Amino acid sequence: MDIATLLGIISAFGLVLVAIVMGGGIGLFINYPSLMIVAGGTLGTTMINYPLKEVIGVISVLKNVFFTKASSAKDIIKQFSDFSNKARREGILALESEVTNLNEEFLQKGIQLSIDGLEPQSIREILETEISYIQDRHKLGAEIFTTMGTYAPALGMVGTLVGLVQMLQNMSDPSAIGPAMAVALLTTFYGAVAANLLFMPIAGKLRTRSGEEVLVKELMIEGVICLSNGENPRIVEQKLMAFLAPNQRETEAK
Repeated sequence: MDIATLLGIISAFGLVLVAIVMGGGIGLFINYPSLMIVAGGTLGTTMINYPLKEVIGVISVLKNVFFTKASSAKDIIKQFSDFSNKARREGILALESEVTNLNEEFLQKGIQLSIDGLEPQSIREILETEISYIQDRHKLGAEIFTTMGTYAPALGMVGTLVGLVQMLQNMSDPSAIGPAMAVALLTTFYGAVAANLLFMPIAGKLRTRSGEEVLVKELMIEGVICLSNGENPRIVEQKLMAFLAPNQRETEAK
């Protein structure tokens, strides 16, 4: 579980709820017509914008916000340093026994290509193509949530217009003005909350996760190419250290 995401959700929604309760009770902010307009409208417009398969697939993408953790770049550098030492001593074919123990499928594939004797340039092209498709998949997930974050406030405004029309049509009946005004105001509230406390932050977290994963995979590509070229373990380590922030390099050096 990602602590930052959990704390963010608790603090964002928690403080809003506390402010609502302190101001008169949460019951005042529950309006089913408003919820139907914002939730149903946002889902409907998203399904118009994207294929149904992609919209349903967002559910599996959502787990990346809470549970996915990028592989440790430091651990991978240490792993490549060990692989490089072994390959220099026993030859690259000696790494075949190590491949089956790797948990990272991308890394496993890269080292296997190197063991199979492919040219470094060919290995780079294959792995970079795979990264490109990974980025496309990640981009789509973040894009869907961004789209939902764009539509939710717009549907809130639609609900506001609906409420205002209902209110103006019933100006002669004071008892009808209150419910119509509630629809008018609460749909805007629901749309703003959904967009700014939920959809947009999720889209941002997915983009961050994608960037972290791509960086680690680029590090893996460089490590595989170094192995394929039979470079000195110390040189391999220094090349891969370039992917770390300066403060992380200092920590690793110690």
